[in-house]
Amino acid sequence: MSNAAIEARGLKKVFTPAVRQPGFKGTVRSLIAPEHAEIVAVEDVSFTVDEGELIALLGPNGAGKSTTIKILSGILTPTAGEARIAGRIPYRDRIANAHHIGAVFGQRTQLWWDLPATESFSVLRDIFKTPSADHARRLAELDGLLELSAFWNRSPRHMSLGQRVRADLAAALLHDPPIVFLDEPTIGMDAVVKEQVREFLRYQVTERGRTIVLTTHDMSEVSRLAERVVLINHGRVVYDGGLAELQQDYGSGWQIRVVVDDDAELRGVPGFLAKEGPALVFGGDDPDEQRRLIRLLTELDVVRNLEVRSDDLEDIMATVYQRRTLPAAR
Repeated sequence: MSNAAIEARGLKKVFTPAVRQPGFKGTVRSLIAPEHAEIVAVEDVSFTVDEGELIALLGPNGAGKSTTIKILSGILTPTAGEARIAGRIPYRDRIANAHHIGAVFGQRTQLWWDLPATESFSVLRDIFKTPSADHARRLAELDGLLELSAFWNRSPRHMSLGQRVRADLAAALLHDPPIVFLDEPTIGMDAVVKEQVREFLRYQVTERGRTIVLTTHDMSEVSRLAERVVLINHGRVVYDGGLAELQQDYGSGWQIRVVVDDDAELRGVPGFLAKEGPALVFGGDDPDEQRRLIRLLTELDVVRNLEVRSDDLEDIMATVYQRRTLPAAR
């Protein structure tokens, strides 16, 4: 029996916006006999997400990430293909689906703008028909994790961005959904609040067993949270697999730059590449060899400075996009 929480099978979404012609005659023509463009936002997207798994759904702007999330959350109906969330087709059974998912969409709040957050929480309790005792228990738990009570008597209008996103995360989880979609949840946050949110998300996966799909442009967030990534480019899945495998398969390896008092005894060390100014450069693609070399170098008295460099995740993703590799979807 499958334990997939999310299934996407051959998803395609085509938008047909009206094309407005310039000038007065063009405006009249657009009203009487409008012409429509065809924009393919998503093309044959397939992947699954298991229960209790966190994946990062990544891609450049306009790649189709947000459209995919909106199909999976039931906001959009695909032109072709099918999505299932906990066995349900989300865009055909939106009310039942809404009880099984939570969602945070970046800068768009689900709180009432001029109401204190606690009142918004109460409204959501009534919408989802959550028993008062369950609501109070979950709110207390979320307060302990996100420190909500420090600002929950304020309206979103008077909250900082970090406070509002924490309140939005709480609102999305108050009805205890097993599946959560997060579209750029930490955009614009400072480093301290970002780390607090990351810890919160780790807890939701490891302790509460929630399934999370995260889209973000913050690669440090990906490296800290996700073990698996799904890369989308031009509406297609171009990579679906482990983050470590992505770095190994598409990265150019590692480098260690060392400044020493006397480099004579290091030139014969395996992995030596070149001398650049005062630094000796070592490199390779075997992580075990890198660890052995670091241990060796740190034990030498002649080493004055040691710098370890690895491929930036953004550069690795760009390499994947350029190669346009299309492996079989998971």
